[in-house]
Amino acid sequence: MQWIIFMLLLFISSMEMLTQNRWKKQASTGLLENCTGCVLCSEDNGCITCHHRLFLLIWRDGIRQYGMCVHTCPPGYFGVRGLEVNRCTKCKSPSCESCFSRDFCMKCKDKFYLHKGQCFRQCPPSTVAQHGTGECQETCVPGPWSQWSTCTHEGRTCGCKWGVETRVRDVPGAAQEEGAACPALETRRCRMRKHCPGGEHPLPA
Repeated sequence: MQWIIFMLLLFISSMEMLTQNRWKKQASTGLLENCTGCVLCSEDNGCITCHHRLFLLIWRDGIRQYGMCVHTCPPGYFGVRGLEVNRCTKCKSPSCESCFSRDFCMKCKDKFYLHKGQCFRQCPPSTVAQHGTGECQETCVPGPWSQWSTCTHEGRTCGCKWGVETRVRDVPGAAQEEGAACPALETRRCRMRKHCPGGEHPLPA
C-alpha cells in the first residue's frame, strides 16, 4: 500500500514539474522566435498580447492560428488601436494592398486600379485608367454649352473694331482637374460695332 502511495505522489510531482516547465517556456519570449514584443506568448500560437505601441497580427496556417507583434501592419492590413489591444485588421478586398478601413482601399495591388476606395481590374464606365498612379480618372462628361455672350472689349460693347465673346458649360468637379481636356469656358474673337451709342468714335483697331 505504501508503495502505491509513493508511486502516486511521484507521478503527481512529476506532472507538476512538467506543467511548470511548459508554462515557463511559453512565458519566456526569449526562447521563442515568434514572441518578439509579446507581453504574453504561447508556444503553439505565438503572441497573444503585445506591448501597447505594437500591433497584434494574427494569421492562419491551415487550422492553426499564429500571432505576432509588429510595429507596422503588412500589405493587405490596416492598424486599429483599441483600449485593450491594437490589432492588424485585414482589408476586405484581396486586391487591395493598403486600406484606410476594412471597406475603403487607398492603394491596389498590381494590375488593379483604384476608384473611390475600391479596386477594379478594368476601370468603370466614364473613367479611364491612369497607369502611372494606378487610379481610375473620371473622363470629361460636361453639360451643354450656353449661348455665346455679347461681343465685348475690356468690358465695353462698343468703341473697338474687334472684341471677344464667351460661352460656358457645367463640368463635373473631377473633370475640371483635367484642364484643357475638358474646358468649362470657351472664347473666340468677334467683330464689334464701330460706333458706340451717343456718337462716340471707335478706338483704333
